[in-house]
Amino acid sequence: MRDLKLPNQRHPEKVHRADNAQPKKPDWIRVKAPGGEGYNETRRIMREHKLVTVCEEAGCPNAGECWNQGHATMMIMGEVCTRGCTFCNVATGRPDALDVFEPGRVADAVQKLGLNHVVITSVDRDDLDDGGAEHFAQTIRAVRHRSPGTTIEILTPDFLKCDPSVLDTVLAAKPDVFNHNLETVPGLYTSVRPGARYFHSLRLLQRVKERDPSIFTKSGIMVGLGEERQQVLQVMDDMRAADVDFLTIGQYLQPTPKHHAVRRFVTPEEFAGYEKSAWGKGFLMVSATPLTRSSYHAGDDFARLRAAREARLGA
Repeated sequence: MRDLKLPNQRHPEKVHRADNAQPKKPDWIRVKAPGGEGYNETRRIMREHKLVTVCEEAGCPNAGECWNQGHATMMIMGEVCTRGCTFCNVATGRPDALDVFEPGRVADAVQKLGLNHVVITSVDRDDLDDGGAEHFAQTIRAVRHRSPGTTIEILTPDFLKCDPSVLDTVLAAKPDVFNHNLETVPGLYTSVRPGARYFHSLRLLQRVKERDPSIFTKSGIMVGLGEERQQVLQVMDDMRAADVDFLTIGQYLQPTPKHHAVRRFVTPEEFAGYEKSAWGKGFLMVSATPLTRSSYHAGDDFARLRAAREARLGA
């Protein structure tokens, strides 16, 4: 039986990679260990409903803070991904069959947590003809039915190996925010995100806007992987050309010695510079800090995002 707690079984594709040193984190990266009443209650609800969270699977540094507030990012379609990105700590391999009851369990958990805004993501499912598009749609509809006042943000795979029409399946369920992360600059895709294609991911975000301009689009990248500042600024321009509304930028943190090396820790001052540049390029919402992650403070950021659109339309 495979034990996903063991690194060599969790990431069999990385076993023979050379180790990369894990540099000591600077003071601005360190966070408190998770714990507290709110954290334990969130954990209990996740376990009770047999749900997977990207907070745990990806080792998010903000899990303690978010879970204490009852905010957890649901990861649907299992805990095993068909891709082997060198930055990611989610297990790689052959996933199990989809659980048809999972959308209902997600909806129950959202209701019990009393969430005003929920983020739903997934592993890549290249083994499925539609990449899991219908499962995303069913989950959105289940949450809408149980918690009609909750706004829904989805963080999707790229659907690279699927018919382009599967995107319409997801959009027909009317998520409030469609997020798909570019993750890094195009020049690093072969070493960081080898199973993906930069311009396919960019085009996916653009197609969302073409099909339903009312849906907010969002994307994010990590820095500290070896990119140059000008490359990051070019990604911002590419996103704006695709009409992406919301940009997130955070520091890459290396999960294990077998993962892609941290080339450097980007300073808070550099993040502030990226944020200033992004606002100048016309994004409706920007979050750029060392600890920024796709779903970090997502509910508060969504409120600001919606207000920014209304202000721009009213101008």
